[in-house]
Amino acid sequence: MIPVVSRNEVPSLTISQMKEVDNLMMGHYQISLVQMMENAGRNLARLASIIFLEERAKEKNLVVLAGVGGNGGGALVAARFLHTWGANVTILYSERQDKRNPVTNKQSIILNKMNVKSYIINSLPQQFDIESFDLILDGVLGYGIKGAPEGNTAKLIQWANDNPSRVLALDTPSGLDLDTGTRSNPTTNADATLTIALPKKGLYEKGAADNVGDLYLADIGVPYYLYQELSQPVELTQLFDHGAILKLTP
Repeated sequence: MIPVVSRNEVPSLTISQMKEVDNLMMGHYQISLVQMMENAGRNLARLASIIFLEERAKEKNLVVLAGVGGNGGGALVAARFLHTWGANVTILYSERQDKRNPVTNKQSIILNKMNVKSYIINSLPQQFDIESFDLILDGVLGYGIKGAPEGNTAKLIQWANDNPSRVLALDTPSGLDLDTGTRSNPTTNADATLTIALPKKGLYEKGAADNVGDLYLADIGVPYYLYQELSQPVELTQLFDHGAILKLTP
């Protein structure tokens, strides 16, 4: 059972504040991007299993959409866990390996060694069956989006929107402005979103509700008192004393 918390009890962050959180985590607290990525991906896999896969990943068919940045890396971590739990996982990448950031590419290399099937979106086989999946994980774009998605990134988002399968997004539906809640063309239409650390302001906007779906929050190991060190401090007490994943209700 996932604990339920009102959104009124959980503060939200701007994109600028979230960048500060990441910088403090890596710079002052020496908690690496890889560690945060592992925590995010493990929680994404766990939520996928609990909410969408009836607590049993074995033999379920999943597609993981991975962009070139950290959000893609978190989704790839989830893919690794779900694969080891027995799911049939296919990765759809927006770009080839040399365009991915080094930490995300390391996750790709691990999955290659595990023989997890993968394709680049612009070389997807015609026979790829878009109606046979139990779940799609959206890890295309995170909070660093600048402007509307283009090229292969847009193709990957549109592929998800054209697919009848259910979608679980990591941190944000890809294409959503996390300061304003403004939707780009395209923006992922998620059934649920697992945001990390703290929710971003745009996720709480009414206009984003159809894209966000049910909203969950995951602990990635940020000390709660770190938020008081931001240039615009956020007062926060311990959130995750009842579990690493919370459901946020309106």
